[in-house]
Amino acid sequence: MSDPSGSHAEPGKQAAPHQSFWLWVMCLTGVDYFSTLGYQPSIAYQNAGLLAPFATVVLVLVTLFGALPVYAYIAKKSFEGQGSIGMLAKLVSGWPGKIMVLVLLGFAATGFVITKTLSAADAAVHLIENPNWPWKPEHGESVTAQQIGVTMVMLMLLGAMFMRGFREVIGLAAGIVFVYLALNLIVLGYGINYLTEHPEKLQAWFDRLGRGEWYLSENPIGAVGGIGGMIAVSLLLFPKLALGLSGFETGVAVAAHVRGRPDDDPKHPRGRVRNLRKLLITAAVIMSVYLMASSVVVSALIEPSQITPVAPQGGFPKGPDGKELHHVEDWPKKPAAGRALAYLAHGEGGYGKAICPLFGPTFGTIYDISTIVILWFAGASAMVGLLNLVPQYLPKYGMAPDWARAVRPLVLLFTAVNFLVTFVFKANVDAQGGAYATGVLVLMTSACAAAVIDVWRERQGPWYRRLSWPFALITLVFVYTTLANEIEKGFQGLVISLFFIATILLTSLWSRVRRSRELRFAGFKISDPESRFLWDTIRDLEITVLVPHRPGRRSLAAKEAQIRREHRIPRDLMIVFVEVELDDTSDFLNEPDLWVKQEEGRYVVKITGAASIAHTLAALALEMAKVGRPPEVHFGWSDESPLSVSFGFLLFGEGNVPWMVRDLIRRSEPDETKRPVIIIAGSA
Repeated sequence: MSDPSGSHAEPGKQAAPHQSFWLWVMCLTGVDYFSTLGYQPSIAYQNAGLLAPFATVVLVLVTLFGALPVYAYIAKKSFEGQGSIGMLAKLVSGWPGKIMVLVLLGFAATGFVITKTLSAADAAVHLIENPNWPWKPEHGESVTAQQIGVTMVMLMLLGAMFMRGFREVIGLAAGIVFVYLALNLIVLGYGINYLTEHPEKLQAWFDRLGRGEWYLSENPIGAVGGIGGMIAVSLLLFPKLALGLSGFETGVAVAAHVRGRPDDDPKHPRGRVRNLRKLLITAAVIMSVYLMASSVVVSALIEPSQITPVAPQGGFPKGPDGKELHHVEDWPKKPAAGRALAYLAHGEGGYGKAICPLFGPTFGTIYDISTIVILWFAGASAMVGLLNLVPQYLPKYGMAPDWARAVRPLVLLFTAVNFLVTFVFKANVDAQGGAYATGVLVLMTSACAAAVIDVWRERQGPWYRRLSWPFALITLVFVYTTLANEIEKGFQGLVISLFFIATILLTSLWSRVRRSRELRFAGFKISDPESRFLWDTIRDLEITVLVPHRPGRRSLAAKEAQIRREHRIPRDLMIVFVEVELDDTSDFLNEPDLWVKQEEGRYVVKITGAASIAHTLAALALEMAKVGRPPEVHFGWSDESPLSVSFGFLLFGEGNVPWMVRDLIRRSEPDETKRPVIIIAGSA
């Protein structure tokens, strides 16, 4: 006997993710987060000049006292890796919620895809700039072609690695992060030690600041100097350093892979949540220390002329035609640009050996190899984020093929998208920075908003008690940061994100329309023993007549009299009335609740929590057909227009019901002898 009680496995359901010790999973996050040391010090210098350490202080404060508390809260609420998108999806239902999720997925795709392409492109820069690279390009076009080619090879190798499985990826990540952090500790440790032994280097840096030689391409407050001016400029320049916040979203995205305690409650796994917080805190503290150390070392030990073309008093650099170059990607390439720490590790700048006896071509090459590997592998955490997010939403919403739950097809798809992005941006690191920051900052802003809304819903009392003031303040900080970043980049990142959003919306809509005629049934839930008994009773009848009924329009007696008269159903043949109550009609696959009652001497099957009347009736009839003779389903005629009923079916789960029930049954049951019979007669 068929059991519709909900024991059916969801079609194409994704296998449980492999779980590991939280510190190893942190390394998977770290290949993205920590790898930004490969380019973050240069970006900070190019955007904030000699004020980079002050702007980095602001970044660290926002990291530890802004982003970290928010994401610790997000981790508690979305321990399966849904992140802020999952929280907002629960807070906003229906089609508005689905559209919001798709838009946020567009920003997430922007951040994760650009993470892969930008990191691979920067790895290619370190490889090509290494003195031992044998195929040095001779002119600009050759440099670009080689940069694109090397980047695409790295992306292809990363995709091939994911085809082998997650266990291998996380094991490699731990080793890569350990080596990279150790090498950076040597570079930064010796750099700090050299500065303590040679305070004149720090004094020279302070003297330049005092003279107003800040090397800023654009001073947001004009000619104001002094400590107050430095602090004000640093606060305003902080958004340009926002790439240093990239690790939090990936940290939550890999949450499903964090192992908790053996006795964890699956619905409230305190052990996993505790380990997630350890992951986030450890990553944030490590990165904050490295960011501060790198900004001080680079600002004090690298001559400005070796890293930026900006003049001491500021102003945009000029091209050969004498016009100002307002975009960083167009600036003349300097030896330390994009590789500031590698520049020190190679002993470049004239006093490398004085800083550390290890510094030189050999150690620099070892450092380059480690940097290249972690930058290349940084795409792994982004890939994990994409592989975690997409299967949770698009197939569930019916907005992607069911194969989108599988890992390998998605890896191939994302790798192809990475190739396209790399070609469009010509593998230029600076050109992709705006889009990367946009994706990261929008997701972090949405996380702050989700935390504020969730706390508001949980608290009681006046509005000022329900509002989480710390989270609200952090939200305002990230709103400002996002807007400032977009304005500074000329909304370049937003335009790119809109391309991803439009692609997701259009393909999702096409998929939803295309898959609308799938049965979309995961089983009925029957929790009432009486309903279970009556359900088994009516399914064992020699023939069952099902009649859809909308309560409130007419009584069951009037409905039965009309249906027997118009459909010529004999008195001795029992009618079972079916009442379907819709819930969220934007859902694709659902598992409604089923009750069977006797009212006025008649059997009534009540189904609640349905997403579509037609799909629910078809599923009910097919379930009954598995035991005994297939039932008959009797409908009345409808006077609605074909266009309106089709539109109502797609968006609101009702309309065109008789025809759709018949079509769904024919598609789901190839054996004609086992198909329920659809009969339409009388008037609506």
